[in-house]
Amino acid sequence: MNLDFDVDSEFQEELDWADAFVTEEVEPLDFVLNHAWDMNDPLRQELIPPLQEKVQARGLWATHLGPELGGPGYGQVKLALLNEILGRSHCGPIVFGCQAPDSGNAEILAHYGTDHLKMRYLEPLLRNEVVSAFSMTEPQGGSDPTQFVTRAELDGDEWVINGEKWFSSHANFASFLILLAVTEPDAPGHERMSMFVVPADTPGVDIVRNVPVYGHTDGGTHSYIRYENARIPADHLLGERGQGFVVAQTRLGGGRIHHAMRTVGLVKRAIDMMCERVLSRTTKGELLARKQLVQAMIADSWIDLEQFRLLVLRTAWRIDKYNDYQKVRADISAVKAAMPKVLHDVASRALQIHGSLGVSDEMPFSAMVLESFHMGLADGATEVHKVTLAREILKGYQGTDDLFPTRHIPRLRAEAEARYAEVLARHGGPSKRHSGSLSQPQGAATLE
Repeated sequence: MNLDFDVDSEFQEELDWADAFVTEEVEPLDFVLNHAWDMNDPLRQELIPPLQEKVQARGLWATHLGPELGGPGYGQVKLALLNEILGRSHCGPIVFGCQAPDSGNAEILAHYGTDHLKMRYLEPLLRNEVVSAFSMTEPQGGSDPTQFVTRAELDGDEWVINGEKWFSSHANFASFLILLAVTEPDAPGHERMSMFVVPADTPGVDIVRNVPVYGHTDGGTHSYIRYENARIPADHLLGERGQGFVVAQTRLGGGRIHHAMRTVGLVKRAIDMMCERVLSRTTKGELLARKQLVQAMIADSWIDLEQFRLLVLRTAWRIDKYNDYQKVRADISAVKAAMPKVLHDVASRALQIHGSLGVSDEMPFSAMVLESFHMGLADGATEVHKVTLAREILKGYQGTDDLFPTRHIPRLRAEAEARYAEVLARHGGPSKRHSGSLSQPQGAATLE
């Protein structure tokens, strides 16, 4: 492994530009726009596109895409560094053309869409002329897709869709949806489903209600959808029949690491506000920054962030190296499992340090804490990713049929004494230092 944490000067200039641009031009929009994905909002349409043009002119548009799709092809490590900046702002990702769920849906269309589907759906999506939604989760089945029951049945030259989908984020803004539905009901669990493009204005695609996340003021952007005899053309299938689960992984792997990249920026913002606060407030005659418990909170937060950031960057580096999400499945699961706790713990400390102001809606910490729970559910529950990670880790190990573990000290000692029997005999047997149950590791600290 050869990880280089230096950034070439040319790209560092782009990062510096993006940092200043987001601070000066993008973050203020977070306070005047209700939702940056709402293409029907005239205020949004006046304020967002001019900034997108500046990003495009700078060559930083859709950096998650390769050159063949109109992106610069920077790779995941550089994308991670850029996303740290964008993660500070609600509007940041869409101004730079790398917003969820559109970025993941674009990957699906790029990999599995026909030329016709790419022209009709992918190209306007990449230009952010439209936004999309990913319609996968169902009311009775969240983390287990084998429980999904929404059906798509071929009737002549059309697919007929019936069922319900839950928490299809941004469906109320979307021009089309990427839908996962059962087409092979008698096949094994992960071979029953197929993926489709569904125009949002298709008759029979009805939003039951838009579900708000508690504490958000956007009126609800996570749609509960009912499909009732919704008909789409037969050529709107993405990939082969029964490949829906495989197709879904194309977007979920990238989506999870991109969420983590942006979370690094969000956590860093919480630490920045925390540090400003402790250097600004006094109690009992001295700055909060002088209190040891406060110092511990600062230290713990910095350690949490830097450990998480290194894991994210290493995972991004491995994605660039292998260009195969399956080969870094364990890494992505680890990032996804770690992300909610880091945000929760750091935001909670920042909230505590800000006192009563911290729990008010005049500071963002309560929203950050709640968002940590959202992150623990979106794109797969934390518990599921821990199971996946454990399974991937255990593939590199094997058990023993012996009564005692292979590193059982009495056996290791007996093997070592047998190996060096002649030498030990000349020196009167094993030394006292190594006759105990556990020898001291080299370089270990001692207590005098």
